[in-house]
Amino acid sequence: MLISSAYAQTAGAPAGAENQLLGFLPIILMFVVMYFLMIRPQMKRAKEHRNMLAALQKGDEVVTAGGIVGKGDQGRRSLCYRRSFRF
Repeated sequence: MLISSAYAQTAGAPAGAENQLLGFLPIILMFVVMYFLMIRPQMKRAKEHRNMLAALQKGDEVVTAGGIVGKGDQGRRSLCYRRSFRF
């Protein structure tokens, strides 16, 4: 006939803990790579930013990312803005 017979394969070895670990290995490696490429540098940048804000004194001149120049007025969190731009 034109249709060939399909035979079931013989049963292989039972899946052990080693096979399950090898199945999760790519997912575990992906999380490790994501940690070192994304999470760790972001935590480092946040720590540097926190230290920079802690070191800000009254009278320090700062320039924002948008180009607005300001001077520290009443402490770490408050700034007195000048309306000048630096390009």
